[in-house]
Amino acid sequence: MGQDKALLPFGGYNTLAKYQYHRLNQFFNTVYISTKEDKFDFNAPLILDVTHNIFAPTPAFVASFQQLKQDIFVISVDTPFIDATVIEKLLTYKNEGFDAVVAQTEEGTHPLCGIYSYKLLSKFQDMLKEDSHRLGYLLKNVHTKFVYFDESDPFENLNHPHEYTKALQRPQ
Repeated sequence: MGQDKALLPFGGYNTLAKYQYHRLNQFFNTVYISTKEDKFDFNAPLILDVTHNIFAPTPAFVASFQQLKQDIFVISVDTPFIDATVIEKLLTYKNEGFDAVVAQTEEGTHPLCGIYSYKLLSKFQDMLKEDSHRLGYLLKNVHTKFVYFDESDPFENLNHPHEYTKALQRPQ
């Protein structure tokens, strides 16, 4: 994208992070924002990841588990179209004993849309120590429920300027 996606304006909010925070508060009792620094102009509970040199989700998982000490539902900031249907379908598998419950479409697995068990903390710590950040590898080696969705649109990532511009045209 060439800039911090979390700080891009979106959906009538001055940042994508604020849009996601307010939207996700409709579904969860508490929404936390995982970040390397407090860079937001709104109040939200933060989970600070102090590993400034690693730009992968692994340190965020470790910091989240260490702070919350519970299972977590994860959605990346750059997927603003994940809706109640997706969230509710994933949550139906929450108490079925899986290490992870992750969205999957014809395009592939969406590891940053799902539920992760607190018992995976040690696996994420090992990944961090080994400088191994492939979530797909982890998901194939733990008890994962891949939940299939026919529609790919909700999982659209805003990784490039043209995707962001296109997303701005969609109703929010």
